Amino acid sequence: MRIPGALRQEIGVAAWVVIAMLGVVGKGIAAEDVPVRHWMVYYSDVLPPEAFYPYDPVVFDSNSHPLLSPLKDRGKTLLGYLSLGEVERFRPWFDELKRNGLLLMENKNWPGSYFVDLRNPRWTQLVIDELVPKILFHGFDGVFLDTLDNASELERIDPKRYKGMADAAVHLVRAIRRHYPEIKLMLNRAFELLPQLGNVVDIALAESTYAGYDFKNKRYQRIPDTQYAQYVAVLKDVKARFPHLQIFALDYWDPEDKEGVKAIYDAQRANGFSPLVSTIKLDRIVAQPEQR
Repeated sequence: MRIPGALRQEIGVAAWVVIAMLGVVGKGIAAEDVPVRHWMVYYSDVLPPEAFYPYDPVVFDSNSHPLLSPLKDRGKTLLGYLSLGEVERFRPWFDELKRNGLLLMENKNWPGSYFVDLRNPRWTQLVIDELVPKILFHGFDGVFLDTLDNASELERIDPKRYKGMADAAVHLVRAIRRHYPEIKLMLNRAFELLPQLGNVVDIALAESTYAGYDFKNKRYQRIPDTQYAQYVAVLKDVKARFPHLQIFALDYWDPEDKEGVKAIYDAQRANGFSPLVSTIKLDRIVAQPEQR
């Protein structure tokens, strides 16, 4: 979920590989067993803190966000954004990564954003010694870990050149947990890593599993039913294996289409997930439909 968020690569056959690792499809939890969670992702600093009083947890961009102290005073759990699989040019640490040879090719779908070689120990050291502490210093309770699904995708594209990327991604998250055992960690997508990280992170976020955004045609769109069914199967099996793990879902839709927004909430809740629907820029709060 870059800033703004993005559609991810299709899970395809890889989903069934994960399912095979986890067990039989169909395990999981009933929707009625899942408490209703009103949580939020917001990547701007325009809205005042009180706009987020109804939500917990809240994910903010770690550099540009509303004042945190009023939310902390109310006991809200606040997570700061950190992209681990790629880095944008505007990030303060971009030049350092470039000098040290940690950057790979540019992401063609996101000009100005470059893949990071997760296998380089300098990246782990920077994340552990500087980036995570900076987020926590500003008052966040934990970190939202993004773009780690790149690791498995790169290995699929060129298994020889990018061998070990997925293992390095797992090592990085485990290193964060080892150094910061008390903080909250939310992992975005990276479904193929969840069998190894389901006992490490607190929340697994399923972004764009039911509805997303077509950047080419500039419109919101449904994810095909068969693909959504694959996502659901993977996530339910992960939940069955790691009961403590919370499953959140973030989908994108036109906020003026009230019935469309409601349909997404209904579908995701029916599968036992804690849903959120937002715009692709993640810079506003879309009213949630009343739950009957």
